[in-house]
Amino acid sequence: MNTTQRAPILELHGISKRFGAVEALSSVDFEVYPSEVIGLVGDNGAGKSTLVKVISGTYRPDAGEYVFEGKRVTITRPNDAANLGIQTVYQDLALCDNLDVVANLYLGREKRRTFLPGVLSVIDEVEMERMAQTFVQELHVRIPSLRSRIATLSGGQRQSVAVARAVMWNSKVVLLDEPTAALGVEQTQQVKELIHRLREKGLGVVVISHNLADVFDVADRIIVLRLGRRVATFDTHVTNHEQVVSAITGAEFGDGAATGASAT
Repeated sequence: MNTTQRAPILELHGISKRFGAVEALSSVDFEVYPSEVIGLVGDNGAGKSTLVKVISGTYRPDAGEYVFEGKRVTITRPNDAANLGIQTVYQDLALCDNLDVVANLYLGREKRRTFLPGVLSVIDEVEMERMAQTFVQELHVRIPSLRSRIATLSGGQRQSVAVARAVMWNSKVVLLDEPTAALGVEQTQQVKELIHRLREKGLGVVVISHNLADVFDVADRIIVLRLGRRVATFDTHVTNHEQVVSAITGAEFGDGAATGASAT
């Protein structure tokens, strides 16, 4: 993807984070553009989870600058990130198994209909279902019914509901933590198609994954972290798995790696 004429929607400059004697992140730069999927990869302990939690507002960095839509901002809690339009879907999905799809999509944001102002209001199930149906159709999310309980859905369907909930509220950047982990082939394909649709809708998407095959299938660029540092950036269209693995492990790049990677 050509980003030379575009501005990043999200930028981090010189982000550092320590936990006691452990330096989890060291002067990390990061950026994602609208309509772009970034693959964030690295070995265990590379700093991926810490970086995601800094972006999402769970952690405050010890140093560095956070820029959103060209403006420097201060993020001190997850609500700050959410209010900007940054949503994170973690591996546990945080769905309520005993509730149906509509209730999960609107959890904490239920629409209400007022009968007596200031006295009586009820949840507007009809309007919630109508709006949920429209949104789910836009994303081509395949589920048996909006009234299906989450507990009855497959892994891919559950992941799709969690992603739909994350992007339903004017989101601009979505972070997906291992979105295809433990899914079968068909369910994984369903999630990949959803990621492509998020990009088509203009969102910036960050996919954190250990599965390089899946990352190559969905990402425009791959950013590699190693030991808390950003060590390489790859254009997925002009690189290969071996080059990315070399960056992850710290091995020397093979011949021709420079065509798809830039050290950072």
